[in-house]
This record gives sequence, C-alpha cells and structure tokens, in this order.
Amino acid sequence: MQLSGLAPGDWVTLNARFTPDAECLVSAEGDVRTFGRVDGRVTRLVRALQAQGVGRGDRVAIMATDSCEYVEVILACMKLGATYAALNFRLAPAEVRTVLAASRAKVVFLSGRYEEIVAGCFPEVGVHVRARVTFDTSTDGLPTFEEFLASGAGGGEIESVTTDDDILSISFTSGTTGTPKGVMQSQRMIKAITQSGVLELGIRPGDLLMSGAPLFHAGGIGHVMYGVSRGAGSVVLPQWDLELGLRWLQSGRVRQAMLVPSMLIQLLGHPRIRETDYPMLRSIMYGGAPMPTSVIREMVEVFDCDLHNGFGAGTEAGGQLVLRPEDHRRALAGDEWLLGAIGKPAYGCDVRLLDPDGNEVPDGEVGEIASRGDTVMSGYLGQPELTARAVRDGWFRAGDLAWKDTEGYLHLAGRADDMIVRGGENVYPVEIEDVIGDHPRIEEIAVVGEPDPHWGQVVTAVVSLKGGGELTVAELREHCRDRLASYKIPTRVVVVEELPRNSTGKIHKAVLRERLAEGVVA
Repeated sequence: MQLSGLAPGDWVTLNARFTPDAECLVSAEGDVRTFGRVDGRVTRLVRALQAQGVGRGDRVAIMATDSCEYVEVILACMKLGATYAALNFRLAPAEVRTVLAASRAKVVFLSGRYEEIVAGCFPEVGVHVRARVTFDTSTDGLPTFEEFLASGAGGGEIESVTTDDDILSISFTSGTTGTPKGVMQSQRMIKAITQSGVLELGIRPGDLLMSGAPLFHAGGIGHVMYGVSRGAGSVVLPQWDLELGLRWLQSGRVRQAMLVPSMLIQLLGHPRIRETDYPMLRSIMYGGAPMPTSVIREMVEVFDCDLHNGFGAGTEAGGQLVLRPEDHRRALAGDEWLLGAIGKPAYGCDVRLLDPDGNEVPDGEVGEIASRGDTVMSGYLGQPELTARAVRDGWFRAGDLAWKDTEGYLHLAGRADDMIVRGGENVYPVEIEDVIGDHPRIEEIAVVGEPDPHWGQVVTAVVSLKGGGELTVAELREHCRDRLASYKIPTRVVVVEELPRNSTGKIHKAVLRERLAEGVVA
C-alpha cells in the first residue's frame, strides 16, 4: 500500500515527539492533557479497537456530549484508518435508530445519558456492533472508556496506515424516514480543511482554542483539528454553556474562539461581560447565521480582537468564503456595506456563481454558489445519484444563491432549498413537515424559517386544520417531541384557512415568508 505522506493520524504523534509537554486537550474544568499524554492514550485506544476487530475502513460510532475522551476516539480512528461517525446527540430516538443503523458501526462509544436510547436501537441495528463503551457510568454493565483503554496497553508507537482516498469520517444528516445522507469525508478533505483553517486564522503553536460548536458539527471537530495539527491546545466544553464560555474567555488563556451568532449575542448580553479586558484573545471566528451590524460593532468594542466571518457548507465542502479581519476593519472605518458580504474564497477553495445551465453569471447577477478543491466531500454514502446532483464536474453545489460585486465580494441572496439555519444548525423543513403532517387535526403544513435576533432563524409551522379551530404550540411540540430534536420543533404555529400556492399548485413558501414578515398570514 502506498501511503500519502503525513496523515491526520500522525499529527498528535509528531507534536508529542517535539513538544510532549504542550497542552493538547483541556477539559471544561481545566484538567490538561499534554500532547505526550494524548499520544500514549490514542495508541492504547488503537490497540483496544483492533482487539475488537476494528481495522482500516471499519466504522466506529459516537453518541455523546463532548469530552477529551471523545476527541481521543476520533484521533484513534484517524490513526487506525477506521471511519468515525459522530452522531448528533440532540436527535430524537427514532432519528438515532436510523443513523446508527446506517453507520454499520462495530463499536459504539456513548455518554451514559444516551445509553437507554442506544439500547433501544438493539437488536435491530446490533448485528454489526461488537462493543458498546460508555464515557462515564453505565446502568447496564457496559465497560467504561478507561477500562476499554486499559485493554490496549503494551507495545510501541503505531504509525498511521491511511491514504488520502480513505474515508475517515461519515457525517449523517438526520431523518425519521428514508435513507439519511451520509457525507463521506476523506483524509484529503480533512487535511485540506485543516490547512485552510490554520492559515486563515493564523493558529500558532502554544495557542489555546475554544469552540462553541459540538464535535459532531464540522466546525466543532474542525476547530480542534486546527489545534492538533499545529501544536495548539483546545478547550473541550461538554456543551455550550454561557457561564462556562464566559469563564474561559475571561481566563486570559484563550487566544482564538469560534462561536455562532446566538452564542455571541448571549455573551454580549451577560452582565459581567465588561468586567474584564480580553488582551490575550487574538481573534473570533463567527458564522452559521446572519450577524446584525450592531452586534459586530459591540464585539469590537468588548473584545477588541480580529474578526473572521466564515461561510460554507462545512460538512460537504468545508469553509468556502471568509470575510477577513481587514474587511471588518475597513467596514467599521466607513465602508459598512462590507458587513453585509459573506467574503471572498477561503484558502484552497475555488468559487463560482453559476446559472441553472452551469454557466458563470456576470457580476451583479444572482447565481448558485459552486466550489471545488480538496475540501469537497467524496460523496453521499450509497447514494450515487444524489452525489451526482450535488457534485458536477468536481463542483459542489448546496443550493446557496449569491451575487458578486465589482470588488469580488460575494453577497448572499437566499437559499434555493429553503433550508433553515437556527443557531448554526441546518434544519430541513421537509423532515419536520413529515412529522407534523401525521397530526390527526392537520390538513396541510408548511415549515419556514423566520428571522430571529438570537438564533438567526427559528422554525415556524403554518398549518391549515381539518374542521377549523386552533392548534397551540404546546400541543404541536408534544406531538413532535419523541420524533424530532428539540431545535427542529417549531417555536411558532400560525393557523390559516389555506396556504398560498404557485401556478403549478405547489405551496409557495417565498410568498408565505413575505406574508409572515408583513404580519398578514393569519
């Protein structure tokens, strides 16, 4: 087998060799794991996985809140050449069953709080699973992570045995019906995304990074990989917590943070946010939802650091565009229109705006964002037709529409697929409509996103009812609770006599959103 140079599985070992005492992973409580220690634990974990029959190309699933151990599992899979599937811990039980079955994992790592949910997936999805391991405590006698780790003791250093075409990660979309989309991320893709992030953010050896995004999210694990590859440390928070995030930002140790707008709005509204300066905080990366200009100005006032606005299809194509610190400084010096832009191509990414026939549109005209480069996925697991629609001649298209100004900055014009982005999480209306449509009183349903100053967008359900009457939010949320993650459940219900339709008879969501904005729907 021809190996492909330095692999992500080698990053920890390389830094352990030259800076063994440098911080690699730091828990929310402040416990430090150095590169030397993490490298030794990852090596033992590789042996423990091998003892369970996990080898190159086999799959490992993770259903857990974030922890240093979680990161170690991912690093071990990368070194071993196994494929990890980090599952969204916010999924409802039915969604977990679907994606776990699709993962065909041999080993499942989980938090104790999800043990019952995972157990409920057996024996239906258990044919491939050889071991379940808990990161904390088990009520069903499962081995703990430390016990599993100890089983891999002995032996020397293990080198990575992967090639750039190997699939190191599968990121599953959710879905209670049908086949979920499993985004296959190759070693080449992970290396390219990491290199781009390190260069764009200027990550330095010895930095300490903090991300508010969970590890199952491309931004969350990507941010940790920036640090692992560059010899920098990462604070690993179990979940985003306002008080915990503020404490770390005010500790004077964090040099670079990645936060979605809703988190930054929470922080800026905290009564203690101005109790200290942030001299060690060098930059903040934000993105995933619209950011009001007033919030950006307040960020500069409070944190006095560089700002990066990242835009992209992180799971399928990495970061595509960046509005860089110099752009922010120029905007705040007078060219405020720049704050409405989503930037220029990120390092290593070629971007074009295309019409429906695949031709590049002129400046000023709206086209679909298409990107190519090593940051593009290898495809959707077992779905070649879907892959062919998303990646055409090497160009990935997610359905985002934009136009380019004369200076080369792109400006978002909308989303062709009506996807809702709530607090950095992609929410697909059709999935919610399928669940709500099962309610016995609902005649028709359309789910749309509405602007929200905190989350960027929130989910709104517009329904017509059989026999008329009213439907409360509480009643609808109860109907959805066991089948949808909490962030997908509508926060508002609007009852109408009939839904607007276009000339072909389909529900006209653009008109619906306009009416909601004008307050003339109900």
